[in-house]
Amino acid sequence: MEDVDPAELEALLVRGWRRFGFDYFRPACAGCAECQPTRVVVDGFVPTRSQRRAIAGARGWEAHLERPIVDRERLELHARWHADREVARAWSPTDLDAEGYALQLAWPHPAARELSFRDAERGHRLVGVGLCDETPDALSAVYFFFDPEYARASPGVVNVVTTLEIARAAGKSHVYLGYRVDGCPSLAYKGRFKPQERLVGAPADDEEPRWVAA
Repeated sequence: MEDVDPAELEALLVRGWRRFGFDYFRPACAGCAECQPTRVVVDGFVPTRSQRRAIAGARGWEAHLERPIVDRERLELHARWHADREVARAWSPTDLDAEGYALQLAWPHPAARELSFRDAERGHRLVGVGLCDETPDALSAVYFFFDPEYARASPGVVNVVTTLEIARAAGKSHVYLGYRVDGCPSLAYKGRFKPQERLVGAPADDEEPRWVAA
């Protein structure tokens, strides 16, 4: 779908839908409910000790929230990150080029935002890129990739905590983290950000969504 505005996107998010490029989707696997739509309550969020350590370790980083862009720097960063994941987690190789990046990660949706991190102490080197959506009452984290050399600094944690801080400053009520899957290392980390809510079932357009503490 190409003409979904931010308010309409929020109505989809609250019912468990996700956006990736111009595609909208939610799980529909018969007999399985492992993919749990999850969101963090912004006002109640307090970083844990380990999350505070990650933020302290990233004090030299600069965070910028802007419209997504496509350039060589981001393509090279994504290639390095994905190659590392191919070795560490046996991911299938990717050949994401500028056109593919633009379609998947930088589609010109009115809600699309890019949260980029740069290391000011190393010549403003690009450390990580988080793609997210901004709706009237929420931020929705979509995708994040980072420089493998910074893996020990927990850039994924820095990305989520920073997104929550931006949401708080903007008066948003929730940050959507997508689907939490406790048995998947790439997705189980989402459970460490509290207070958290999960969606019950898959409500239709005319049904009131029910979110419960997770």
